[in-house]
Amino acid sequence: MTDSRLGSVSVEGDYATLLFERRFSHPPQMMWEAITDPDELTEWYMTKAKIDGRAGGSIDFVAGVSQFHVTGKILVWEPPRVFEHEWNVEPRRELPKGERAIIRWELTSEGNATVLRLTHRNLTRATSLGFAPGTHAFLDRLEAYLNNTPMPDWVKRVEEMRASYPSWRRPS
Repeated sequence: MTDSRLGSVSVEGDYATLLFERRFSHPPQMMWEAITDPDELTEWYMTKAKIDGRAGGSIDFVAGVSQFHVTGKILVWEPPRVFEHEWNVEPRRELPKGERAIIRWELTSEGNATVLRLTHRNLTRATSLGFAPGTHAFLDRLEAYLNNTPMPDWVKRVEEMRASYPSWRRPS
């Protein structure tokens, strides 16, 4: 049985794209606030979040358990439909070359619900393989946050989801 909430990882050369599409039983404006309001982001996604909400504005995040410091320019700001920004992480032990990627959050109204299409592109291949179960876990936390139900532990959820995504190991 396949989990329809699984994302996909597509690799082209040294780079990859993560794609997740999930349906939430909440209106777009509520979803928009959850993905763009710094106070809400710290509840389910980031440890710290600053957003200068406008095209050309900036993001400055400290990302959860990993404590990645993420910065970037906001490329698209169309409330409550599209939020696209750079995802820049300086080199560190786990990411010796850092990361220069793009995240796009697209919200589409479907009656009283919203479809979220999350695309994280231009990730290095190795990073994408680690980020796939992590992104899945964050989206599970977003769902719990919006539903006002207990949020899954991120680390535990990543471990549970790891087998559902491509392995860190290179093919033989």
